[in-house]
Amino acid sequence: MSELRRKMSTDLRIRNYAERTQEIYIARVAEMARHLGRSPDALKGEEVRDYLRFLKEEREVSRSAFAQVVAALRFLYRETLDRPEMMPHIPYPRQKKRHPVVLSPEEVALWLKAIKNLKHRTVALVLYGAGLRLSEAVALELRDIDSDRMVITVRHGKGDADRLVVLSVVLLEALRRYWLSNRSSIYLFPGKDPEEPMGVSPIQRALKAARQRAGILKPASAHTLRHSYATHLLEAGTDLRVIQTLLGHRSLRTTQIYTHVATDRLRGTVSPLDTLDADLTSLE
Repeated sequence: MSELRRKMSTDLRIRNYAERTQEIYIARVAEMARHLGRSPDALKGEEVRDYLRFLKEEREVSRSAFAQVVAALRFLYRETLDRPEMMPHIPYPRQKKRHPVVLSPEEVALWLKAIKNLKHRTVALVLYGAGLRLSEAVALELRDIDSDRMVITVRHGKGDADRLVVLSVVLLEALRRYWLSNRSSIYLFPGKDPEEPMGVSPIQRALKAARQRAGILKPASAHTLRHSYATHLLEAGTDLRVIQTLLGHRSLRTTQIYTHVATDRLRGTVSPLDTLDADLTSLE
């Protein structure tokens, strides 16, 4: 491991970046170094800008991958190398405002029923029943399920923050049935090594296959269950600040995106077409 890599890794840990984020940032910087054949600390701003242009225009990387590169490089030059003059050469990509994909309760039920594996289905029930991120769900430990207080403790969520979420009666019953067939000792959803949690890839593959079996055409992913959880709570009248707390959002502005996809108010709106005093459905 190079000295620069070691220093950046230390800086990330000191600032409490999630372990997965640390891995991504280190990998993105290493990819640039390999491509340019030089250490990042010897590069000029124009060289870094040209590399970003290469990724965007020639490699045509995805928006999310490009954003990861930008975030990693900005951390490297701002925090690890203390070169603030590089920041103008590494601008944040302009974000397109897109509404999250949300399923109806009926679609959620169809999707969940189409998951054949008990372990995979139980993870999906946690995603929708408690609004957890996939990484948070697979990291749950047995001690995190408090059936007396009917809450789940989510440890080391985004931003390394802990929070409590509501444990529903239906979810508790599902967790008990799953545990009777598994009887793990530490992690609720252990991997091949019982001392470690399972990875996210098996769940992602299972959800994709189940979505196809259920005939759901929307581009739904594991995170769609979290989006649907939040939207359905809002449509049921739950206060937005409560939803913010349950989701672990730092800013209420992040949670407010669900006000744009909740359809309860839309359904109560009458189209002006319905008020016309004429039969326009017939060609006669």
